[in-house]
Amino acid sequence: MPNLASARSKVPAADATLRILSHLATARGPVPASAVATALDLPRSTVYQLLAVLADRGFVLHLPEERRYGLGVAAFELSSGFSRQQPLSRLGRPLIAQLVDRLGESAHLVVLHGRDVIYLVEERAPRRPSLVSDVGVRLPSHLTASGRAMLAALPPAQLRALYPNAAAFSTRNGTGPRTASELRRLLDQVRTLGFAQEDGEITPGMASVAVVVRDHAGWPAAAIAVTFDRDSVAAPESATLAGQLIGTAVELSRRIRGRAA
Repeated sequence: MPNLASARSKVPAADATLRILSHLATARGPVPASAVATALDLPRSTVYQLLAVLADRGFVLHLPEERRYGLGVAAFELSSGFSRQQPLSRLGRPLIAQLVDRLGESAHLVVLHGRDVIYLVEERAPRRPSLVSDVGVRLPSHLTASGRAMLAALPPAQLRALYPNAAAFSTRNGTGPRTASELRRLLDQVRTLGFAQEDGEITPGMASVAVVVRDHAGWPAAAIAVTFDRDSVAAPESATLAGQLIGTAVELSRRIRGRAA
């Protein structure tokens, strides 16, 4: 395997350029060039020169009145290309299949989209009950274990924006949180336990546990969940299942160069 430090030393401009883009991607908004130079410990002249090239190519947007720089349209197009290539599905599918083989229960990989979750990967275990979830299916995130695992990883302000009032809450079987305060208490429990649970809120008699998969900035990129017949798995075993999920989530996070929970 090539020595990465050696590779960086041979192409310092490329390394500095990518560091600048990564820094802008994790910033909450456009930042001054001087702040970029300080944060990355790079010469200001180098940062200005690279920002000028990136702006000319559309990867960086210069706000002259504010004297700040943010990501440009070309950087967004890279993100769109990442989505089109479905790397999460490709990287996650074999891991989910291995999880099903180990546990003998159905498992899935899910992403957050607004107030819903979307199922990217669904692996059914043999001789297990059929599920309402499938690839492409959308379900309310606050009712699913996978959704709760991701919602618990969001900043409070974003959570409030997603659930501003009682009208944002839907139910399937008359159960689940119906107010923002109820959801906050539920997500506090998720953070304390380190995993999320759901019992009969999607399908009566079926329960799920889930853990979050974080991206490079620590944001929820996805969640991994296992769903099982409540009669076949006792409640105390949920923590054991979650422990199995955490190992898979850490591996998927590593594969997408994310941050382990």
